[in-house]
Formats: sequence, structure tokens, C-alpha cells
Amino acid sequence: MSMSSTNALANLYASMLQKPKIFVSYHHGGDQCWYDRFSAVFSTSYNLVTDRSLEEPFDSTNTNYLRQAIREQHITGTSATVVLCGVESRKRKWIDRETQMTLNKEHGLLGVILPTHPVGSPALVPDRLHDNILTGYAHWIHWTEDGATFRYALEEARQRSSRTKLINNSRTAMSRNLP
Repeated sequence: MSMSSTNALANLYASMLQKPKIFVSYHHGGDQCWYDRFSAVFSTSYNLVTDRSLEEPFDSTNTNYLRQAIREQHITGTSATVVLCGVESRKRKWIDRETQMTLNKEHGLLGVILPTHPVGSPALVPDRLHDNILTGYAHWIHWTEDGATFRYALEEARQRSSRTKLINNSRTAMSRNLP
């Protein structure tokens, strides 16, 4: 076997061992305990990316700079974004911006309805996520700690990301949190 074949096989094997990298968007102030539980259950199978600095003010009011910072520092390099949907999620500007940047990157988008979410209240799902659930681009599930169920849902979201014509990213970005 040639050296280049050996290197190619080693690279293939290493990539198979790498955990899929996913960005997790959630309301840090209201759903931190659910992110902590999500992380405890799934961090052995997935490389979870989130950034608490998005809750802190950026040293800029330039919307384009903020979008670029989210896209380049957090979403680039992931294959999907998981949005943990709690009671206040639809009111959070950072969840909206992270979802917007995920759609701009044409990555998979998976909404996970938290147990605290009132049954039968679709209005509480973040609007941009809801738009893309309706088009069939985004996938959503109710909270699960079952690895096989989550893996299937994430793979479904990642496969749907090839349907770029279904992306609905037409909403104006939220400039502030809703009351």
C-alpha cells in the first residue's frame, strides 16, 4: 500500500471517529438547566458548540458585524443547529440571529421542544424556526434523551439541509428581545 493510500485511510478513519459538531441555540437565562441536561446526555456522542458571550453585549451595534461574528465564530464548522425551544425562546433575539445564520450557511436545523413548553402552543416556537418547519426545511421533535431517536432526528435535519429552495429566511432580524 502506498504512503498516500495509507494517509487517505488514516484520514477516513479519523473522520469516522470524530463526533459530529452541532451548534446549540437556547435561552441562557431561562433554559440553562435544559442545556446542561442535553449536554450531559449527548456530549459523549456529539461535539456541542454554544457560546455564552452572545448573551453579553458585543463591542458593536453594527448588525452586519454581529451576524458575521455569530456565523464565523460559532456556526462555521458545524453541520446543524439544534434550537432548544422553551417558554421564552421565541422572544430571544440571539436565537433568531443564530437561526438566521444557520439558514444562511444552509446547515441542518432541528427544533427540540422542551418539556416546559406548553402543549398545543406552536406560537411559542421561534418564528424563523417555525417558518422553516412549515416549509419542510427544518425538522423538530419533542424532548428526548434516547440516543437513537435524537440521532435519527438530527440526521433528518442534516438531510433536509440539501433542500435549500425550502429555506425561508425572509423575516427581518430581531433587533431586541421581545417583552
